[in-house]
Amino acid sequence: MATIEKRTSKDGVVTHRAKVRLKGYPSENATFERLTDARKWIQQTEAAMREGRHFKSSEAKKHTLAETIERYRKDVLAHRKANTANQEHYLKVWKKTIGAYRLLDITPALIVEHRNQLVGSENKYGRKIGATTANRYVQALGHVFTVAVNEWEWMEGNPIQKVSKYKESRGRVRCLSDEERACLLEECKKSDNPYLYTVVVLALSTGARKMEILGLSWKDIDLNRQRITLHETKNDERRVLPLQGHALSLMLAHSKVRHIHCDYAFPSQRKCQPIDIRTAWENAIKNAGIKDFRFHDLRHSAASYLAMNGASLAEIAEVLGHKTLQMVKRYAHLSEPHTATVVASMNKRIFANESK
Repeated sequence: MATIEKRTSKDGVVTHRAKVRLKGYPSENATFERLTDARKWIQQTEAAMREGRHFKSSEAKKHTLAETIERYRKDVLAHRKANTANQEHYLKVWKKTIGAYRLLDITPALIVEHRNQLVGSENKYGRKIGATTANRYVQALGHVFTVAVNEWEWMEGNPIQKVSKYKESRGRVRCLSDEERACLLEECKKSDNPYLYTVVVLALSTGARKMEILGLSWKDIDLNRQRITLHETKNDERRVLPLQGHALSLMLAHSKVRHIHCDYAFPSQRKCQPIDIRTAWENAIKNAGIKDFRFHDLRHSAASYLAMNGASLAEIAEVLGHKTLQMVKRYAHLSEPHTATVVASMNKRIFANESK
């Protein structure tokens, strides 16, 4: 049932208070200056209730983004095995900037406005945030909304779906020179973080991603067979990494001192979770005097070393865990000397009789 009550204030202002009551739903009311607006609101509200849409709109009025992010952190992020430091940081920024908004008031335009402000700003390490990183901020917020829509029914739709991504540049290839590598490893040895040197050596020797390394459990590491099995990977496929040379020696030594109550190979000092090496890494890079280099670039360096030592693109893809060769074509030019040798050998064999 719907009613409209006309009210006149002491100063003569007329308003119309509309109220909607429908069995199974809490009563809703709103005040309008015009009678036609009140009638329109009643019609829309009743229709939403009957179609099952009103409940979500009502919930979206009750909860702020800050509340939603906090529930997401407790219900979702807290139960993830992988390190969630980046997502935690991204959501912390969103909570600070637009956390006070109700879910109902968050629009694609609002998200775009604040995303655009991120580009060009500096993070806590003094690096400028680029388009790719800004996309990651939006992606993290988008998953919060997805859960709020599908599992909690706090929203009718995900506003991120209407936000276009920034065009991202083609994958860059920034590799360490021999001098840079020596300086970086020396600074990693000096680090207060006891795991940094071993983690960096593993990245350079196996091409594994940072989260793949930090998320390692001792049950994933077979020192006798000299290999690491990655069960949680970016493309959700199990991958085996050979453990050889200096990396093997370091892991053998590292295996002698383990945390009794935690199976992570590189655990945090306070909780049984992967350690966060971000600050230690940034300090090592800074002290080594290396510019424009990220931890992920260690993976590019490992791939480059493989290419320069004669590995084919298919072999590099196998080591890095890429499903196609498209991602490793950026290293093709590094394989040219090896490719030239292979072609020369082929020509020598098939045209041996022609040159006589």
